[in-house]
Amino acid sequence: VVVDDLRPALGSYGDPLVRSPNIDQLASRSMVFQNAFAQQAVCAPSRVSFLTGRRPDSTRLYDFNSYWRTHAGNFTTLPQYFKENGYITMSIGKVFHPGISSNHSDDYPYSWSFPAFHPSSEKYENTKVCKGKDGKLHANLICPVEVAEMPEATLPDIQSTEEAIHLLKSLQGIKRKFFLAVGYHKPHIPFRYPRKFLKLYPLENVTLAPDPAVPKKLPSVAYNPWTDLRRREDVAAFNLSFPYGPIPEHFQRKIRQSYFASVSYVDTLVGKLLNALDEAELSHNTMVVFTADHGKTSMQTSTIPPPFKS
Repeated sequence: VVVDDLRPALGSYGDPLVRSPNIDQLASRSMVFQNAFAQQAVCAPSRVSFLTGRRPDSTRLYDFNSYWRTHAGNFTTLPQYFKENGYITMSIGKVFHPGISSNHSDDYPYSWSFPAFHPSSEKYENTKVCKGKDGKLHANLICPVEVAEMPEATLPDIQSTEEAIHLLKSLQGIKRKFFLAVGYHKPHIPFRYPRKFLKLYPLENVTLAPDPAVPKKLPSVAYNPWTDLRRREDVAAFNLSFPYGPIPEHFQRKIRQSYFASVSYVDTLVGKLLNALDEAELSHNTMVVFTADHGKTSMQTSTIPPPFKS
């Protein structure tokens, strides 16, 4: 299970606010790594790095614009290794970063027995589906929604979970080894998640980042002005100075609130996935790995990027 932009904001890592009972239960019967680091805190390089076991300076991928097999070396991936040793290998959702960095194919057919599944509702991720106070729809950073009102009446991570559960049911009773990778989009921006999860985090209980200032000597490679955030209509309305304009405190709290709510949303889906593994009578001989590509700078400062330093 690969989660996008998940910092250790989990009960199992000592976070006092975040509600993550399903992931915490998994952690309680698992080996929990307390000293793990992303090779590079960018989606594509990180994912290629941990799926090949190679550093970005070996894969020659520091952004999103090259495919390691043609630009660096024909390195074997983790799912490819399993596939070559008799396993069915399946990819659902965001496992490799889509696009050039995985050859526009999620590295199929090398890594996977079948083409990767991507939820149909992904295409609405950056469209105007967020209801504003003006009664109109906007493309916002913060976007709690009623799922039934969304295009196709669903969300990408819900669809990915449903597909994964369907595959687990199909594997029940079949004595065939399998490697199933499920990639969740949240808590990556935009924060589009079921509105009901907001109730878990009353805004008055959400604290500001305790150490929000940008370090004066921070290398430029470690920070950027996040133009993607600036394009969101709710952020653009603040007309923040470039490159690191300060975000109003009330909006910092809302960002953190929605990040935490997105984590709890994913936690619920992970719970459904693990329950399906149990119901398919597969959990007794299946190893479950739960990880993330990297954390979230935008939860550590009071500027763009915004609010999360612990």
